[in-house]
Amino acid sequence: MAGDFDVEFIDNDDREARFVVRGATPAFANGVRRAMLADVPTLSIDTVRFVENSSVMFDEVLALRLGLVPLTTPEDFDPDHTVTLALDVEGPGTAYSGDIVCEDPEVEPADTNIPIIELKEDQRLEFEAEAVLDKGRDHAKHQGGVGIGYRHLQTVEVVGDSPEFDEDEPNILRGVIEEDGDLVPAEEFDNDLTQRYPGKEVEVHDVPEAFVFHVESDGSMPVDELVLRGIESLSMRADELEEAVQL
Repeated sequence: MAGDFDVEFIDNDDREARFVVRGATPAFANGVRRAMLADVPTLSIDTVRFVENSSVMFDEVLALRLGLVPLTTPEDFDPDHTVTLALDVEGPGTAYSGDIVCEDPEVEPADTNIPIIELKEDQRLEFEAEAVLDKGRDHAKHQGGVGIGYRHLQTVEVVGDSPEFDEDEPNILRGVIEEDGDLVPAEEFDNDLTQRYPGKEVEVHDVPEAFVFHVESDGSMPVDELVLRGIESLSMRADELEEAVQL
């Protein structure tokens, strides 16, 4: 896929990251966002076989809850790969996602403290389930990105001093600004430009072809892996389209 992009991370950990992409168009930025949401396959529980459910909740409702529990997704899994999981909990107490065990040591609930059902005395929940690999375009439970967005990188230009007797009302700005080559998140000055530039009149401008991405993963994979897989998917689809056009 044609393009020369420069990427700079503002903050980054396994579950959440912000980074700037330079040299991109709005169409490309939106394509990357959609690819991360719809094209990156993740594991999710698809079928459940209840051995015993004496809780107050119907099987169908529990199955829905289980399908929404994020599972870690190894990179080398095949599209038709299935994984068997199981749970056996007896009350009194709460069954949590961390009580689910898997036959594959590489697969486990991304969060262990998701409540599934509270069990009373003499109540029991036992089931076996199968998790399948699929994409977010087919079902939302397979979206590895739970919060993905982008906005223009911006600069602030000081155009003069505020009028002498002008009230200093808040000038709210969200996102990230570029200042003398440095990237400054707006929360560092409480999103209020009057704190960053006291007594000054300012103008805010978009930096051409520069976008700030905010990506949050559900834990099925680290954020950097989610981003890379999304870009790879977009690149593959672009290559397929180019090949089809040339036929």
